[in-house]
Amino acid sequence: MSSTAATTHLWLREETKPMEHRAALSPEVCKKLLADGNFEITVEESKERIFADSEYAEVGCRIVPDDSWRTAPQDAIITGLKELPENDTTPLPHTHIMFAHCYKRQAGWKDVLSRFVEGKGLLYDLEFLQDDSGRRVAAFGFYAGFTGSAVGIDAWCHQQLHAGEKYPVIKPYPNEDVLIAETKEKLAKVGKMPKIMVMGALGRCGSGAVSYARKAGIPEENIVKWDMAETAKGGPFQEIMDVDIFVNCIYLSSQIPPFVTQAQIDSERQLSVIVDVSCDTTNPFNPIPIYNVNTTFDDALIDIKTTNPKPLQLCSIDHLPTMLPREASNQFASDLLPTLLQLPARETAPVWTRAEKLFHEKVESMATTD
Repeated sequence: MSSTAATTHLWLREETKPMEHRAALSPEVCKKLLADGNFEITVEESKERIFADSEYAEVGCRIVPDDSWRTAPQDAIITGLKELPENDTTPLPHTHIMFAHCYKRQAGWKDVLSRFVEGKGLLYDLEFLQDDSGRRVAAFGFYAGFTGSAVGIDAWCHQQLHAGEKYPVIKPYPNEDVLIAETKEKLAKVGKMPKIMVMGALGRCGSGAVSYARKAGIPEENIVKWDMAETAKGGPFQEIMDVDIFVNCIYLSSQIPPFVTQAQIDSERQLSVIVDVSCDTTNPFNPIPIYNVNTTFDDALIDIKTTNPKPLQLCSIDHLPTMLPREASNQFASDLLPTLLQLPARETAPVWTRAEKLFHEKVESMATTD
């Protein structure tokens, strides 16, 4: 079976990452793509996705069994959000759109790219779909910061109200109003407000973190907003030790001095919660070099080893926006829509030609990198 002539065939695969409820394509965006007349869309069944299969069927998408993308027509563009399972090493003959997390030399990056080389496939990495000014055309940044701030405040409240008890499993919320109401209720029980620092406060992610703190009722004077001007002097920064919650929202593109050191956290500090939204966990330039593992919604916080008796817990969940999967997916897919509409002309459309060129450059770099 092959795709209809002269149409671009998008194949929305089921996400395999645990607790991932978002989707790269929302039913509303699928409806608009189909109305354009140049697309056909196949959607895999999913019990985890925030949108019901019926929502896609109602707008004209074809529904197929989960994990059937492997035998999809060769010209189908396999579309997803998160990376494929690490234990899957089969060659990839299709074109894929996803966050592959392999362009910044993360752990296992060569293994991921080698699958495309062996299958003669192509990767359009969502993180590197950029406009002419170099800005990403679509990102979950705002909701990553928004939900990261929520987790940080909630973890701090848990420390105050249930010291020594394990932090509970994080589950998705039907909408942000429910999440905000829960945070306000817990802050009221604590009876005081934390001081929170947002690093990268002027970016998409940082603005989301600041927004959540404000919506939760934290006073403006308790929200410390830092960006490139404040960090220009180079870390580490004592100011991070002087707040209760540190939310890191920077986009790391090159080596920088660390924000935090072991010596600092072993010394006198107010800090008790770090949320590393950026999650450059395995990046050799990680500016928070006091941990090296990602946390999960089932086990959201790790206890950082320190000689200071005051606890320090860190969250490094790398898909935080799935806490608010409907809002996050709708916003992301809507931002991505204008670029998707250019897919039929991807051989000349600059966003797509740049992404393809970058893929080939990264593949070539494997030969010259240890």
